[in-house]
Amino acid sequence: MRILFIGDIFASAGRKLVAEHLPYIQESERIDLVIANAENAAGGFGLTPVLADELFRLGIDVLTSGNHIWDRKEIYEYFARQPRLLRPANYPSDLPGSGLAIAQARNGSHCAVLNLQGRTHMPATECPFRKADAMLAGLDSSVKVRFVDFHAELTSEKMAMGWHLDGRVSAVIGTHTHVPTADTRILPHGTAYQTDAGMTGPYDSVIGVEKDSVLRKFLTSLPVRFDAAKGNAQLHAVVIEADEHTGQSVAAKRYVVRQDGNAGG
Repeated sequence: MRILFIGDIFASAGRKLVAEHLPYIQESERIDLVIANAENAAGGFGLTPVLADELFRLGIDVLTSGNHIWDRKEIYEYFARQPRLLRPANYPSDLPGSGLAIAQARNGSHCAVLNLQGRTHMPATECPFRKADAMLAGLDSSVKVRFVDFHAELTSEKMAMGWHLDGRVSAVIGTHTHVPTADTRILPHGTAYQTDAGMTGPYDSVIGVEKDSVLRKFLTSLPVRFDAAKGNAQLHAVVIEADEHTGQSVAAKRYVVRQDGNAGG
Protein backbone atom coordinates (compact mmCIF):
# COMPACT_ATOMS: atom_id res chain seq x y z
CA MET A 1 0.00 0.00 0.00
CA ARG A 2 1.32 3.41 -0.96
CA ILE A 3 0.28 6.22 1.39
CA LEU A 4 0.59 9.94 0.77
CA PHE A 5 0.62 12.08 3.90
CA ILE A 6 0.30 15.84 3.28
CA GLY A 7 1.72 18.12 5.96
CA ASP A 8 -0.41 20.80 7.66
CA ILE A 9 -2.57 22.44 4.98
CA PHE A 10 -2.35 26.15 5.80
CA ALA A 11 -5.04 28.59 4.61
CA SER A 12 -5.97 29.26 0.99
CA ALA A 13 -2.39 28.95 -0.29
CA GLY A 14 -2.19 25.38 0.99
CA ARG A 15 -5.64 24.39 -0.23
CA LYS A 16 -4.86 25.74 -3.72
CA LEU A 17 -1.69 23.64 -3.92
CA VAL A 18 -3.57 20.50 -2.98
CA ALA A 19 -6.28 21.19 -5.55
CA GLU A 20 -3.72 21.80 -8.30
CA HIS A 21 -1.27 18.98 -7.63
CA LEU A 22 -2.98 16.12 -5.82
CA PRO A 23 -4.29 14.36 -8.96
CA TYR A 24 -0.80 14.31 -10.50
CA ILE A 25 0.82 13.07 -7.28
CA GLN A 26 -1.75 10.30 -6.92
CA GLU A 27 -1.14 9.10 -10.46
CA SER A 28 2.62 9.50 -10.66
CA GLU A 29 3.29 7.98 -7.22
CA ARG A 30 0.60 5.28 -7.55
CA ILE A 31 -1.02 6.38 -4.29
CA ASP A 32 -3.56 4.08 -2.66
CA LEU A 33 -4.51 6.26 0.33
CA VAL A 34 -4.28 10.02 0.97
CA ILE A 35 -4.09 11.44 4.50
CA ALA A 36 -3.63 15.14 5.29
CA ASN A 37 -3.47 17.31 8.40
CA ALA A 38 -6.01 20.12 7.97
CA GLU A 39 -6.20 21.85 11.34
CA ASN A 40 -5.03 25.16 9.78
CA ALA A 41 -6.96 25.01 6.51
CA ALA A 42 -9.37 27.84 7.44
CA GLY A 43 -7.31 31.01 7.28
CA GLY A 44 -4.49 29.39 9.20
CA PHE A 45 -6.57 28.67 12.29
CA GLY A 46 -9.02 25.77 12.47
CA LEU A 47 -11.23 24.04 9.92
CA THR A 48 -14.82 24.58 8.80
CA PRO A 49 -17.29 21.96 7.53
CA VAL A 50 -17.34 23.62 4.10
CA LEU A 51 -13.56 23.40 3.75
CA ALA A 52 -13.45 19.85 5.11
CA ASP A 53 -15.96 18.80 2.47
CA GLU A 54 -13.89 20.57 -0.17
CA LEU A 55 -10.73 18.70 0.84
CA PHE A 56 -12.52 15.35 0.82
CA ARG A 57 -13.83 16.09 -2.68
CA LEU A 58 -10.27 16.72 -3.86
CA GLY A 59 -9.44 13.10 -3.08
CA ILE A 60 -8.18 13.14 0.51
CA ASP A 61 -9.37 10.02 2.31
CA VAL A 62 -8.71 10.96 5.96
CA LEU A 63 -8.14 14.37 7.56
CA THR A 64 -6.11 14.56 10.77
CA SER A 65 -5.72 17.60 13.01
CA GLY A 66 -4.31 18.94 16.27
CA ASN A 67 -4.86 21.61 18.90
CA HIS A 68 -6.24 24.16 16.40
CA ILE A 69 -9.13 21.90 15.38
CA TRP A 70 -11.15 23.49 18.20
CA ASP A 71 -10.68 27.07 16.88
CA ARG A 72 -13.87 27.03 14.76
CA LYS A 73 -16.88 25.93 16.78
CA GLU A 74 -18.90 25.09 13.67
CA ILE A 75 -16.69 22.03 13.19
CA TYR A 76 -17.87 20.46 16.45
CA GLU A 77 -21.15 19.06 15.10
CA TYR A 78 -19.44 18.00 11.87
CA PHE A 79 -17.50 15.24 13.64
CA ALA A 80 -20.68 13.23 14.22
CA ARG A 81 -21.47 13.02 10.51
CA GLN A 82 -17.93 12.71 9.13
CA PRO A 83 -15.86 10.00 10.83
CA ARG A 84 -13.00 10.55 8.37
CA LEU A 85 -12.14 13.81 10.15
CA LEU A 86 -10.02 13.05 13.21
CA ARG A 87 -9.04 15.00 16.29
CA PRO A 88 -6.25 13.90 18.66
CA ALA A 89 -7.43 10.81 20.52
CA ASN A 90 -5.89 11.82 23.84
CA TYR A 91 -8.29 14.74 24.39
CA PRO A 92 -11.12 13.90 26.83
CA SER A 93 -13.39 11.18 25.48
CA ASP A 94 -16.57 13.25 25.95
CA LEU A 95 -15.43 15.84 23.39
CA PRO A 96 -16.76 15.55 19.83
CA GLY A 97 -14.95 13.34 17.38
CA SER A 98 -12.56 10.43 17.40
CA GLY A 99 -8.84 9.92 17.02
CA LEU A 100 -9.13 6.75 14.95
CA ALA A 101 -10.45 5.91 11.49
CA ILE A 102 -10.26 2.69 9.49
CA ALA A 103 -9.97 3.66 5.84
CA GLN A 104 -10.20 1.43 2.78
CA ALA A 105 -7.43 2.16 0.32
CA ARG A 106 -7.81 2.08 -3.44
CA ASN A 107 -6.08 -1.31 -3.58
CA GLY A 108 -8.81 -2.78 -1.35
CA SER A 109 -6.70 -3.05 1.81
CA HIS A 110 -7.51 -1.25 5.04
CA CYS A 111 -5.43 1.22 7.04
CA ALA A 112 -5.94 2.35 10.62
CA VAL A 113 -5.22 6.08 10.96
CA LEU A 114 -4.44 7.29 14.48
CA ASN A 115 -4.21 10.94 15.55
CA LEU A 116 -2.37 11.82 18.78
CA GLN A 117 -1.08 15.04 20.34
CA GLY A 118 2.01 15.75 22.42
CA ARG A 119 1.88 17.29 25.88
CA THR A 120 4.98 19.50 26.10
CA HIS A 121 4.12 23.19 25.44
CA MET A 122 0.66 22.03 24.37
CA PRO A 123 -2.83 21.93 25.97
CA ALA A 124 -3.22 19.45 28.81
CA THR A 125 -4.25 16.02 27.49
CA GLU A 126 -3.91 12.37 28.44
CA CYS A 127 -0.55 10.67 27.94
CA PRO A 128 -0.21 10.06 24.18
CA PHE A 129 2.12 7.10 24.69
CA ARG A 130 -0.30 5.19 26.90
CA LYS A 131 -3.20 6.24 24.68
CA ALA A 132 -1.39 4.83 21.66
CA ASP A 133 -0.85 1.55 23.51
CA ALA A 134 -4.55 1.31 24.39
CA MET A 135 -5.70 2.15 20.85
CA LEU A 136 -3.40 -0.42 19.27
CA ALA A 137 -4.51 -3.07 21.73
CA GLY A 138 -8.12 -2.49 20.66
CA LEU A 139 -7.50 -2.66 16.90
CA ASP A 140 -8.64 -5.55 14.75
CA SER A 141 -5.49 -7.63 14.21
CA SER A 142 -6.41 -8.07 10.54
CA VAL A 143 -5.71 -4.37 9.91
CA LYS A 144 -1.95 -4.53 9.53
CA VAL A 145 -1.24 -1.08 8.05
CA ARG A 146 -1.35 1.54 10.80
CA PHE A 147 -0.49 5.21 10.35
CA VAL A 148 0.08 7.71 13.19
CA ASP A 149 -0.03 11.51 12.90
CA PHE A 150 1.69 12.71 16.08
CA HIS A 151 0.94 16.41 16.49
CA ALA A 152 3.59 17.71 18.88
CA GLU A 153 5.91 20.62 19.59
CA LEU A 154 9.12 18.94 20.70
CA THR A 155 11.42 17.02 18.39
CA SER A 156 12.41 14.79 21.31
CA GLU A 157 8.80 13.89 22.12
CA LYS A 158 8.15 12.98 18.48
CA MET A 159 11.30 10.88 18.26
CA ALA A 160 10.38 9.12 21.49
CA MET A 161 6.98 8.22 20.02
CA GLY A 162 8.67 6.83 16.92
CA TRP A 163 10.84 4.51 19.02
CA HIS A 164 7.90 3.64 21.29
CA LEU A 165 5.81 2.46 18.35
CA ASP A 166 8.56 1.00 16.14
CA GLY A 167 7.39 -2.36 14.85
CA ARG A 168 3.81 -1.83 16.03
CA VAL A 169 2.70 0.70 13.41
CA SER A 170 3.60 1.29 9.79
CA ALA A 171 4.44 4.97 10.18
CA VAL A 172 4.81 7.76 12.73
CA ILE A 173 4.89 11.18 11.06
CA GLY A 174 5.05 14.38 13.09
CA THR A 175 3.07 17.56 12.49
CA HIS A 176 2.51 20.95 14.18
CA THR A 177 5.78 22.87 13.81
CA HIS A 178 5.31 23.56 10.06
CA VAL A 179 9.05 23.07 9.41
CA PRO A 180 9.95 19.96 7.38
CA THR A 181 12.72 17.80 8.80
CA ALA A 182 15.27 15.82 6.79
CA ASP A 183 15.24 12.67 8.91
CA THR A 184 12.91 10.46 6.86
CA ARG A 185 13.82 6.81 7.51
CA ILE A 186 12.64 3.32 8.33
CA LEU A 187 13.26 2.44 11.98
CA PRO A 188 14.81 -0.97 12.76
CA HIS A 189 11.51 -2.83 13.20
CA GLY A 190 9.79 -1.46 10.11
CA THR A 191 8.15 1.83 11.12
CA ALA A 192 8.53 4.76 8.72
CA TYR A 193 9.41 7.93 10.60
CA GLN A 194 9.81 11.67 10.02
CA THR A 195 9.90 14.20 12.86
CA ASP A 196 7.80 16.75 10.98
CA ALA A 197 6.22 16.58 7.54
CA GLY A 198 6.34 20.34 7.19
CA MET A 199 3.59 22.65 5.99
CA THR A 200 1.61 22.83 2.79
CA GLY A 201 1.31 26.59 2.56
CA PRO A 202 3.27 29.87 2.30
CA TYR A 203 6.96 29.62 3.18
CA ASP A 204 7.70 33.37 2.88
CA SER A 205 6.29 33.61 6.38
CA VAL A 206 6.84 32.62 9.98
CA ILE A 207 5.26 29.14 10.02
CA GLY A 208 2.52 30.39 7.71
CA VAL A 209 1.83 33.81 9.23
CA GLU A 210 2.74 37.20 7.71
CA LYS A 211 6.32 38.00 8.75
CA ASP A 212 5.74 41.62 9.77
CA SER A 213 3.01 40.70 12.25
CA VAL A 214 5.15 38.08 13.94
CA LEU A 215 8.18 40.38 14.10
CA ARG A 216 6.03 43.10 15.66
CA LYS A 217 4.86 40.62 18.28
CA PHE A 218 8.41 39.61 19.16
CA LEU A 219 9.67 43.20 19.21
CA THR A 220 6.86 44.75 21.25
CA SER A 221 5.21 41.87 23.17
CA LEU A 222 1.88 43.53 22.35
CA PRO A 223 -1.19 41.69 21.00
CA VAL A 224 -1.02 41.42 17.22
CA ARG A 225 -3.49 40.13 14.65
CA PHE A 226 -2.02 37.17 12.79
CA ASP A 227 -2.95 36.87 9.10
CA ALA A 228 -2.03 34.03 6.77
CA ALA A 229 0.80 34.80 4.36
CA LYS A 230 0.61 33.93 0.66
CA GLY A 231 4.13 33.96 -0.82
CA ASN A 232 6.29 31.03 -1.91
CA ALA A 233 3.64 28.37 -1.44
CA GLN A 234 4.98 24.82 -1.19
CA LEU A 235 3.38 21.42 -0.70
CA HIS A 236 5.30 19.17 1.69
CA ALA A 237 4.36 15.53 2.05
CA VAL A 238 5.70 12.06 2.78
CA VAL A 239 5.17 9.00 0.58
CA ILE A 240 5.24 5.68 2.42
CA GLU A 241 5.10 2.17 1.01
CA ALA A 242 3.82 -0.40 3.51
CA ASP A 243 3.42 -4.15 3.17
CA GLU A 244 -0.27 -4.82 3.86
CA HIS A 245 0.51 -8.40 4.96
CA THR A 246 3.04 -7.49 7.67
CA GLY A 247 2.29 -3.82 8.34
CA GLN A 248 5.98 -2.97 7.98
CA SER A 249 7.08 -0.08 5.79
CA VAL A 250 9.56 -0.87 3.07
CA ALA A 251 10.14 2.68 1.76
CA ALA A 252 9.59 6.29 2.77
CA LYS A 253 10.51 9.56 1.10
CA ARG A 254 9.82 13.26 1.31
CA TYR A 255 7.77 14.77 -1.51
CA VAL A 256 7.81 18.50 -2.22
CA VAL A 257 5.99 20.68 -4.75
CA ARG A 258 7.31 24.22 -5.03
CA GLN A 259 5.49 27.27 -6.35
CA ASP A 260 7.30 27.04 -9.70
CA GLY A 261 5.71 23.62 -10.22
CA ASN A 262 8.82 21.53 -9.64
CA ALA A 263 7.94 18.36 -7.76
CA GLY A 264 9.59 15.27 -6.44
CA GLY A 265 11.21 13.54 -3.50
